[in-house]
Amino acid sequence: MTAQLEAEITTAIDAATDGPALEAVRIAALGKSGSVSDLLKSLGSMSPDERRERGPQINGLRDRIAAAIAEKKAALEAAELDAKLAAERVDLSLPAPPRRRGSIHPTMQVMDEMIAVFAEMGFSVAEGPDIETDFNNFTALNFPPKHPAREMHDTFFLPEDANGERKVLRTHTSPVQVRVMHRVNEKLPGWIANGQEPPIRVIVPGRTFRKDSDQTHTPMFHQIEGLVIDKAIHMGHLKWTLETFIARFFETSEVTTRFRPHHFPFTEPSAEMDVQCDRSGGEVKIGQGTDWLEILGCGMVHPNVLRNVGLDPDVWQGFAFGCGVDRLGVLKYGMPDLRDMFASDVRWLEHYGFGPYATPSPATGLS
Repeated sequence: MTAQLEAEITTAIDAATDGPALEAVRIAALGKSGSVSDLLKSLGSMSPDERRERGPQINGLRDRIAAAIAEKKAALEAAELDAKLAAERVDLSLPAPPRRRGSIHPTMQVMDEMIAVFAEMGFSVAEGPDIETDFNNFTALNFPPKHPAREMHDTFFLPEDANGERKVLRTHTSPVQVRVMHRVNEKLPGWIANGQEPPIRVIVPGRTFRKDSDQTHTPMFHQIEGLVIDKAIHMGHLKWTLETFIARFFETSEVTTRFRPHHFPFTEPSAEMDVQCDRSGGEVKIGQGTDWLEILGCGMVHPNVLRNVGLDPDVWQGFAFGCGVDRLGVLKYGMPDLRDMFASDVRWLEHYGFGPYATPSPATGLS
């Protein structure tokens, strides 16, 4: 009986062509209600003599069937793997896919373009830390104690340090102007501006942080500010500097500007500078049309700021200005949404990015 059953199961194992068919044979033979399992269950009802005779036969049958199933399973898996390897073969003679090349981010390109223009006008670059003291970010720049910019809804404040002071993520790059004019006793790293003697002519590019987030504002953005300190400086010098910069940056000779009175705590008088442009056709074209576009804020350095950094306002005067690097890049290169500048979308970067060797130069062209 066991020989006949073994022959039937062996034939079924040999006939199985895939894993599910082989599993069905295993369940039919060795499963809880399988034919071999039923024989094993019957040993309990046999006499001791019958059990001694039949037990080894049935257990041997079980072991041989299990071994045959395992051998067949290994053969089927090997055949399946061979079929996959044949179907999914890699042609090593094909060329490798092209390696993706990096590019210069538009923000960095625009910042380099702006630095190149101001460098041609005799400005040097000054830098400072992203985390600033309340004095450098607000007090020295003539912000009164209850000014809205000092509130939590506008500024990112850090936890109190060991001295009980709450530093801030700088809301503008103007603290570097304070560092340029104000000499301190502490030892600072070499890259942080500290106490230059007038005359001063610097620009300050860098990251700034404010609690804004919409199509034209982001919590982190880039600014570039300028500072000139000298004797007998007036608004005419400021106007020429900014008009020259706008003409060179947008690479056009037709620049018409207007200055509207404004208020900034650190300048007096203060102004917003607008540039004439054309907004038709979904683009902003500088140097043509009859529309106006606000570009930047500026003004004469407030006497209180000069006093706060140890300069005599009766001897030294100056002007300052500041504009958004990302915003000017959006205007110049026609990017529809400022937030894309920080989205890390590789497709966007491939479209708007610049080649690594496209170094801006006023002599050979900026963009």
